[in-house]
Amino acid sequence: MNYIDLRSDTVTEPTEEMREAMKTAPVGDDVYADDSTVNRLEEMAARELGKEAALFVPSGTFGNQLSILTHTLRGDEVLIPEDNHIVIHEAGASAVIAGVQLRFVPATRGIIQPEELESRIREDDLHTPRTGLICVENAHSCGAVVPLDNMAEVYAVGQKAGIPVHLDGARIFNAAAALGCPAKEIAQYADSVMFCLSKGLCAPIGSIVAGTEYFIRRARKNRKIMGGALRQAGVIAAPGIIALERMRGRLAEDHRRAKALAAGLSKLKGVTVFSEQLDINMVFFTIDPGVDKRDRARYREAGDQLARFLTKELLDRKIKINGPEGQVYRFATHYWISDDDIAKVLTCLESALADFTRKNAQNLHL
Repeated sequence: MNYIDLRSDTVTEPTEEMREAMKTAPVGDDVYADDSTVNRLEEMAARELGKEAALFVPSGTFGNQLSILTHTLRGDEVLIPEDNHIVIHEAGASAVIAGVQLRFVPATRGIIQPEELESRIREDDLHTPRTGLICVENAHSCGAVVPLDNMAEVYAVGQKAGIPVHLDGARIFNAAAALGCPAKEIAQYADSVMFCLSKGLCAPIGSIVAGTEYFIRRARKNRKIMGGALRQAGVIAAPGIIALERMRGRLAEDHRRAKALAAGLSKLKGVTVFSEQLDINMVFFTIDPGVDKRDRARYREAGDQLARFLTKELLDRKIKINGPEGQVYRFATHYWISDDDIAKVLTCLESALADFTRKNAQNLHL
């Protein structure tokens, strides 16, 4: 049964070419560094990002946390915007794995003001932790892209203070497509970079961490400590090679479809699209449940009721969505979402919203 799946660009299934590559991939033991397919993937990734070396890891969260562990000492402080993925969606792993604390820097959709960052760098004092790392994100998980000049300013602050910068570049190729530049132009403003092969690029598993040869050598040992040492990993690295060769060049299509989806959503009654977060393949929006916002408890209750209704109704129509976070919905386009799918989603959502209004008119006093 085929579904239109808008929950994330992580839901993409591998292409037939990827499945064939998995079946025929040359393999070895990656711990001995003799899996030729993994080696090829790592060399390609390092070259694409303009870095000396790269390392294949199981997931994006793994890659981010591995980078934090490798850059820092226990008890260090990491400066990071409070709405970055590492803070919101990585389960507090930085405290558990690296033993560091996160200190938030004010940011707007991932954009940090250099003076705000600089003011939070700790002095060498008996009572304060060492500032061990700065973390940034591009593309930001809110759907916006951080301009290169801002990344350059942040990196300059780090260099001046002798503090490394790690880039959560899970969707760096989306950012590159939106900015109209090679990914290495973004990666140049970070000492280490993580990107995902399984977000938008269709690979079924895996991410990459890239940096200097010295950093990657240390990260390789830490990968072992974290339980991520791989053996005959060529079977899962092979789709990553195809992802870099074929899939990153078509991401602009996903961006175009996201904008078309946003345009259609904005025409629906009660829907408000966050147009300032529409740089890549994600659409964020709210839906007014038809209750006076001044009655906060009732407004939330109605919003929750609407979310449950829409999730079920759309699933019945073979469309998968996530419920909202804090009343905000996110739809993500990807390789397996077509123009016809966008049209169907809009038609079905409009119909479902009308059904909800009709069925709940008396209860909601509409």
